Amino acid sequence: MHLTFLRGFSMDFSFFFEEQQKLLQKTPLEFIRSIYHTIDFNNRLIALLGQRGVGKTTLMLQLLKLQFASKEALYISVDTPFFATISLYEFAKEFEKNGGEVLLIDEIHKYRDFASHIKAIYDSTDLQLVLSGSSLLQIYKEQSDLSRRVRIYNVPNLSFREYLELLGYKFKSYSLEEIIRNHSKIATFVVQKIKPLKYLKEYLKYGAYPFILEGRESYPFKLINIINHILEVDLPYVSNINYANIDKIKKLLYLIATSVPFTPNINEIAQKTGISRQTILEYLYLLDKAQLLILLHFQGRGYSRLQKPDKIYLNNTNLIYAITNHIEKGAERETFFVNQVKNYFSNQPSFFNEEIFLSKQGDFLIGEWVFEIGGKNKTKRQIKSLSNGFLVKDDIEIGYKNEIPLWLFGFLY
Repeated sequence: MHLTFLRGFSMDFSFFFEEQQKLLQKTPLEFIRSIYHTIDFNNRLIALLGQRGVGKTTLMLQLLKLQFASKEALYISVDTPFFATISLYEFAKEFEKNGGEVLLIDEIHKYRDFASHIKAIYDSTDLQLVLSGSSLLQIYKEQSDLSRRVRIYNVPNLSFREYLELLGYKFKSYSLEEIIRNHSKIATFVVQKIKPLKYLKEYLKYGAYPFILEGRESYPFKLINIINHILEVDLPYVSNINYANIDKIKKLLYLIATSVPFTPNINEIAQKTGISRQTILEYLYLLDKAQLLILLHFQGRGYSRLQKPDKIYLNNTNLIYAITNHIEKGAERETFFVNQVKNYFSNQPSFFNEEIFLSKQGDFLIGEWVFEIGGKNKTKRQIKSLSNGFLVKDDIEIGYKNEIPLWLFGFLY
């Protein structure tokens, strides 16, 4: 096949629909990610972005099954040899000529110069487009060409609540304000149904990605593959990274995973690794975009790729367990809290996209609320003078007044 093979010819799409039907027959509807219910289907161009393994392909096929069943809709993955030989733009034009209405394109980042093709499809057809991409760094690099047209949805790792639903225990999600105002009532209801502390221990190790259904034994190996792919493929795509620096970045990730939690000294890191200060800051910024890290700052300091973060966390606790067996309990608790809160806010409109800050008095500041994270014996000493301060405790099932169980923040989405 050649790039010109679609031009001037009528194409038979029956093969694609037959393959699609096979995929749809294997697509379960028992569990649907909570983000499904937030998607505005009036948008002509929708992009589902998220780390590898979070369930974007399944979500797209569920959309096809539930939302677009009455339309002439086609799912394709451009991660195939076929699409390496043809013009995606010409394919879409031909699809519309044959009655197509909705085109769902998986792994869009695998298609060279995808932004210009999507822009052309959007501007010259009436097709509704749903895209998915795993290589967040590649997509952010190309995104500027699509910014006026696309509605982006971030598909995060599973919440603790979603993990429970995956196991067959279905609960509703709650807003942050609902948890703060009614945490005792909500926790009492949940505790009557399950033992949340038991399942939280599971979730922290291997509950953040839906491929847990494929078995626990292979789970950490798949996470390591995700990390290596981001470092060895995605990162070099958007930066002039020296491959010798990749091993140094891996050592930095290990250091973060075993720290309490990690407060970076950029000059010291630069000296130890031989990487310049500016380059280290650039790498940290990109790894945050790739959802391997979460960079936090104190409020009022602003945020840019050239500014030193005040604390660094791995994106979720499963990544910690994949990297090391030496788990620092305080870092694990804070990572869980930060991850669930960041993901909760990830699809809400925000100019700066900074809904959670470090706090001078407690650990974190979210809006007007201050949160201190700790174990069940943690005292209120650091926040005792704050009327808007809350103690978030691990190893308790139900809280009282301004003491909230840590696990409950896994019910935010």
